[in-house]
This record gives sequence, C-alpha cells and structure tokens, in this order.
Amino acid sequence: MNSAAALRRAVRRHRTWAILGVVFVAALVLTAVLQLQPHGDRTQLSIRNPAPEGARAAAEILGRHGVAVEQRDSFESTIQTLESAKRAGERSTVLLYDPNGYLGRDQLQYLGGAADRLVVITPRLNTLQGVGGGIVQAGVVRDGTEVLAPACVISDPAAAGTVSAANGYLYDGEVVCYAPRDGGGGLYAGSEDGRTVVLGSTEIFSNGALAEQGNAALVLRALGAEQRLVWYLPGIADVPAAKKPVTLDELAAPWTHVLGPWLAFVAVLAIFWRGRRLGPLVFEPLPVVVKAVETAEGRARLYHDARAVDRAADVLRAGTLVRLARTLRLGPDAGAAAIIDAAARHLDRTPESVAGVLDAEPRAEAELVRWAQQLERLEKEVHAR
Repeated sequence: MNSAAALRRAVRRHRTWAILGVVFVAALVLTAVLQLQPHGDRTQLSIRNPAPEGARAAAEILGRHGVAVEQRDSFESTIQTLESAKRAGERSTVLLYDPNGYLGRDQLQYLGGAADRLVVITPRLNTLQGVGGGIVQAGVVRDGTEVLAPACVISDPAAAGTVSAANGYLYDGEVVCYAPRDGGGGLYAGSEDGRTVVLGSTEIFSNGALAEQGNAALVLRALGAEQRLVWYLPGIADVPAAKKPVTLDELAAPWTHVLGPWLAFVAVLAIFWRGRRLGPLVFEPLPVVVKAVETAEGRARLYHDARAVDRAADVLRAGTLVRLARTLRLGPDAGAAAIIDAAARHLDRTPESVAGVLDAEPRAEAELVRWAQQLERLEKEVHAR
C-alpha cells in the first residue's frame, strides 16, 4: 500500500517531465518516418513529377513510341550524354527548360552545337540570345485566349492542330506557327533548318493539359523526331562561375569616382553646419511636460510643412464643433447636424448659412486662413448671444 502511494506521488511529481519526454519521443518517431518516406520530384516539367505541372505523361508517351528519354539536371551530364550518343551513331534532341536563365551564352552555344535538334520552352531573353537561330521575343498571348490554331504549313504543328495557349508567350523567327489573329509572333517559332524550335507554353507539356486539344500530338512530333531525347532542366549549379569576384569599383558608374568624394565632402560640411547651429544635446528629466500651446504650434508647423490643408481644415472644423457644442450645452454625443441646427436657432439664421461656414473645404493656405477667421467670428457670435 505504501509502495503504491509512493509510486503515485512520484508520478505526480515528475508528470511534467514525463509528458515532455513522450512528446519528444513522438517527434523523433514522426521525423524518422517522414525521412524514410520517398520524396517525389516537384520540379515543373520534370519527367519524374506526376503532379499536374510535371511532365511524366509526355515522357511515357515518347517512350512508347521508341524514343529513349533521359532527364539530366546538370550541364556536364547533358554534354556527356550527347557525346556518347554521337559516338554510338545516334541522333539526339535536347529539350531545354531554363525559366531562371541559369545557363550562359557560351554554354547555350555549345549545347546547340552538340544537339542535333534543340527544343527550348519559354526561354528568357538571355537564353534566346545564346541559342541563336534568329528567334526573338514577341510578347504574350492575350488574356482570354485559350487555344490557338497552327495557321502554317510546317508539318509538325499542322498535323497536331489546335493546342492550349493560355498564359503563353509569343516568339518570332524564320518559321512561325500558332500566331494570334492580331499577328506579332506565334506560340511556335523555329529556324528554317528545323534544328532550333522555341515553344512558348509549358502547359502543352504538362500532365494536367497533355490530353487536351492537340498538345500530345505536338509534343510527340516536336520531341520524337530523333532516337534519343535528353530532357535538360538546368539548376543553380550550372551557373558559370566568374573568373574573379566583381568589385564595388567595377559595379559603380564612372561618374561616381568624381561625384562620390564631392558628396562626402558636402556631407561633412553639412554635419558641422547643423551641429554648430543646433548645439549640444540637452538632457531633461522624464517625464517631460509639454505645454498644450507648444503641441498645437508644433502640429501646425507640421501641417504647414506638409501642405496638409485638408488635414488642418478637418482639425479646425472638429475643434469648432466641439466648442460650439459645449457653448450650446448639447453634450459630447451631439453630431455635426445637431450642432449646426442649434447654432442657427441661437443666431436666428438658417441652418444652410451656418453649414456653409462649417462645411467649407479650403484648398489653399490663403483660403484656410480666411476660413479660420470665419470660424472664429462664428464662435464669437454664438458666445455673444
């Protein structure tokens, strides 16, 4: 009996630590389970990604038609794959999707020379300049345009037919297809020899839209022309390293070498000028009592410096209404309409004449001064009656 009571006391005494220990062990177990679970590839247009934005379905369709599809995530491995395919006598197509513009111009030129056919998806300006082929940017697909027809005689787009075009980009080159009605480039642009092709839509290749329109047919024809397809998605490791770090002097404009020291000299002069004018800091015991008149004058100077005529007018109007309500004994809850009516009855005027003074909206400082004088006269008349 004593041992059971001692056990209960020990449990109550160490209950908090026991709960924390259980929570810690549960967190360790959950972390281990999550680490052991396989993590899927969530990269856009990755052939390992089964999500709607992935491209696993396109790779499977190409594989069923005899195309060897290999995804590469680095520039070196991509070039090695292309060179080994050439040694084996196989022709290869490279799909390049580089939305962040990681590759430099030299890398892109080397890649275009190593591949028998290069298909680039929604390239940036620097990527287009490196790829060559005479292809340039031509804008974006207009909002509300969901599909585009080929409207060209190129065999691949003509056979594929209409494709998805929402949120797409337009390009211009020697060969253009899927142009909108207003012209100005198309969703499909390429060189005349067909070695370089640019497509301005990732949706065409995605799992979520591959079955729509003629997307699958265009993907099969654009990427399945050769025996091997290298699906290349560059990463941050592919960014070409600079020979030496760029210094601040190299980044600065040439005129800063002259203007910079001059600005520093002017700043030093300003520090001495303002420091002598303002004098040393004065320490005051806290709390500091500030007179109401000083607060009002300080706020008035701020309104004047900011040219806040409307804000100053609102403050003057609110103060006048509060003082009129106190004089007319209307109480703190009286609204503007009630104060105007009471003032009009008190002065034997119409409410419109009193409201014309109180509701005025001055737009300039001179108008604000005249209006403040009118408010002061109105208060004096109310007090005099």
